[in-house]
Amino acid sequence: MDRHPPESRPEAAADWPDRLYDLLRTHGIRQVAVVPDAGHARLIRRCLADAEMKVVPLTTEEEGIALLQGAWLGGEKGVLLMQSSGVGNCINMLSLGITHRTPMPMLVTMRGDFGEFNPAQVPMGSATQAVLEAIGALVRRADRPEDVVPTADATIRLAFNTFRPAATLIGQRVIGAKTFGKD
Repeated sequence: MDRHPPESRPEAAADWPDRLYDLLRTHGIRQVAVVPDAGHARLIRRCLADAEMKVVPLTTEEEGIALLQGAWLGGEKGVLLMQSSGVGNCINMLSLGITHRTPMPMLVTMRGDFGEFNPAQVPMGSATQAVLEAIGALVRRADRPEDVVPTADATIRLAFNTFRPAATLIGQRVIGAKTFGKD
C-alpha cells in the first residue's frame, strides 16, 4: 500500500510541468502567451507540441495581457506564462482585465526568491505578490511541487469564475535556484 497521497509522491515533484499541461487541457486553454523562461521550459514544449494550442512568443510580458483580452473576446481561453521579473511590465495593462472584467490567469515562476544568485532579481521577486494584489489580481502561491497543480487549478477557476486577473506564483523551491552560467 502506498503511504503517500498521489500529490506528495516523489515522482509528483518531478512531473509538475506535465500535470500543469494536463490541467491547461482540462480547462480548455487554447492560447498560451509566453516570454521564454527556463522555469516554464517543459510546460512550453508540451504546449508547442499540442496542435490544439496556439503558443504565442512575446517580446514583453504586457503583450500577453492584450493577447488574453483578445482571446477572451474572441471566445477562447488563454493563460500567460512568465517570470516574476515580468510582472512589473504588466501592471498598467492589467487594468484592462480589472476594468473590463476579463479573466487573465497567469502562471508566474519566481525569481529573486529562495536561493537567488542574481541581486537584480530580488526587488521584483520580493514585491511580486504585493504588486499583483495592489492592482486587484487574486494571487496564490505554490512553494512545494505537489502544490503547483492544485494551486494553478484554483487560480484558473478564480480567473474564469470571477472574470479578473489571477496568478499562481511558483516559488524557486519548486523550480530551483539558477546559478551563474545557467538559464
